This record gives sequence, C-alpha cells and structure tokens, in this order.
Amino acid sequence: MRSVAVVTLLVRDYDEAIAWFTGTLGLDLIEDTALDEGKRWVLVGQRAGAGCNVLLAKAADPEQAARIGDQTGGRVAFFLETNDFARDHSLLQARGVAFLEAPRKECYGTVAVFRDIYGNKWDLVESVE
Repeated sequence: MRSVAVVTLLVRDYDEAIAWFTGTLGLDLIEDTALDEGKRWVLVGQRAGAGCNVLLAKAADPEQAARIGDQTGGRVAFFLETNDFARDHSLLQARGVAFLEAPRKECYGTVAVFRDIYGNKWDLVESVE
C-alpha cells in the first residue's frame, strides 16, 4: 500500500509559518528539526497520523520566493477536511482567516475557499458521507 505522506509548502519564514498553521489553522507541530545551512525540517498536520502532513519549506532563493503564495497558478492548492463545517468555518473566521466565498453545497459536500497567510488557496470541506 502507498499513500501521500507529505506535501511541501514554500514559506517566507519558518517561525511565522509555524505560528499561523498551528495557532490560526489549528494544525499540530509534528516536527521542527534543524538541518545544515539554516534549513529546518518543519512538519505540521495531525498528530494522530491521519491524513497528509505539510512540510513548511523556507524559500532558498529568489526563484522559490517568487512562488510563495501561488504554487498552483491561482487554483486551490490544499484541502482541509472537517467533520463539522459550521464549527470550523466559524472558528477560522474568528481567528481572522480570509474566506473568498460563502459556504456552498456541492455533490461531494460543503465547501468554502480561503487563503492562508501567504495567499495560497485552500478548501475547507466537509464531505458527504
């Protein structure tokens, strides 16, 4: 069996990104390990091990820095799944998350698009069971 375990998200600053993804989005800091040349291995996600973790990778050069916030050309890049859309939508709004639309019902569930601290688009989604 295979599964996607980690995806990379380019960030400006490790500590800024950790603060937003843990404090605002509510993800757990899974690992923060110093590497060579000032790099760090920073993983956020769910400590329980469910789902995919996000590697917060500080841009190493101007070319990478230019991609921060737009790694997918304006499309939704990430999906934050919830089992209680109303609760989490309200909580994220209270924490200052910028939603780009009102919640809407789709055939697969309830969804609303928001931007992270860098401008990447995310779906908050509660799937239909």
